[in-house]
Amino acid sequence: MGMTMTQKILAAHAGLPAVEAGQLINAGLDMVLGNDITTPVAVAEFEKAGFTEVFDQDRVAIVLDHFVPNKDIKAAEQSKTCRQFACDHCISHFYDVGKMGIEHALLPEQGVVTAGDCVIGADSHTCTYGALGAFSTGVGSTDMAAGMAWFKVPSAIRIHLTGSLPARCSGKDVILTIIGMIGVDGALYKSMEFTGEGVHTLSMDDRLCICNMVIEAGAKNGIFPVDDVTLSYLNGRSERPPVILEADEDAVYEKVIELDLSAILPTVACPHLPENTRQACALSDITIDQVVIGSCTNGRMEDMEAAYRILKGNRVADGVRCIIIPATMQIYRECVERGFVTAFIDAGAVVSTPTCGPCLGGYMGILAEGERCLATTNRNFVGRMGHVKSEVYLASPATAAASALTGHITDPKEVTA
Repeated sequence: MGMTMTQKILAAHAGLPAVEAGQLINAGLDMVLGNDITTPVAVAEFEKAGFTEVFDQDRVAIVLDHFVPNKDIKAAEQSKTCRQFACDHCISHFYDVGKMGIEHALLPEQGVVTAGDCVIGADSHTCTYGALGAFSTGVGSTDMAAGMAWFKVPSAIRIHLTGSLPARCSGKDVILTIIGMIGVDGALYKSMEFTGEGVHTLSMDDRLCICNMVIEAGAKNGIFPVDDVTLSYLNGRSERPPVILEADEDAVYEKVIELDLSAILPTVACPHLPENTRQACALSDITIDQVVIGSCTNGRMEDMEAAYRILKGNRVADGVRCIIIPATMQIYRECVERGFVTAFIDAGAVVSTPTCGPCLGGYMGILAEGERCLATTNRNFVGRMGHVKSEVYLASPATAAASALTGHITDPKEVTA
């Protein structure tokens, strides 16, 4: 019986010739990740267990991104704990103010993760790195503290992609369409493996966005094959040589989903679940108070460019707060150098240093009772961005920028030639 791509990576890291769905394995890790919220909990467990040193100072990453720059005293204390731990254990991949970015954009950008890796992170969206051909998944802080991973090998769903995306559509529209099709538990503890000639038409930013949100379908991980797009992205940035593993032709999948990318339309997830999707053009009666463009899902350079193309030379609608958050300092700098920041400010938007901030209702965009936000973030649960009686709609950067101009949910084609 053949193995899927995920199963091959897990077998390699478990030192086994083969694994199968449902098997419990002990896998070695290439990287363990924590942030300013989850790392302090892991540090407490680390010390409680009597550990005195990390398994490898070069294979632990700590990124201060959720409430940094610190929003209050508690956030400052959490960051202080992280800084002290990183100093005490000489953690080479420690990212603080001025160096940090949103973790799931930062680690691929800096070459910390690569193809063939096995990665765990104390953050549910660690599944992002499957875009690079890695197995990556979120775990609890206790698992981070232990620095090892027992996995039940997941079964797999194959998503076979054909065609190419129309103008004004992106990876966000793809993953929202898929979640709308299968639901928030449609891939529960399964690997979502993307295949087909359509894969090669997707940019790396598209793939990172898609893998980021497979957890919203309940998946253990998402993964793309390693192709020329992947290798071009990794070239010159990957800290380790990429390991290219491919699914066997006779790999077993629970089911196959066929998706024609050319049929994708701008898509929005309505409150209060990512599966509650509708086409943007059908929601023009929904007025909004706030737009957020950023997050680990959509804060990359292509996302900033999509927003720039729509906002440049235009003005954000009266009564709408438009918040733009580049995901890393490198992306922020490029936005400055390319004139994007000036265009955003001229349009009436505000631009923030990299932070998760509003995505989890932390700061930099909290909603009051009755307010609505259209965001490029990944979750729209009750109270996710503030008051329990506020509403969050999820969309692509193009849809979000278009909606910022009109004050209501808007298909990008309505404001672009």
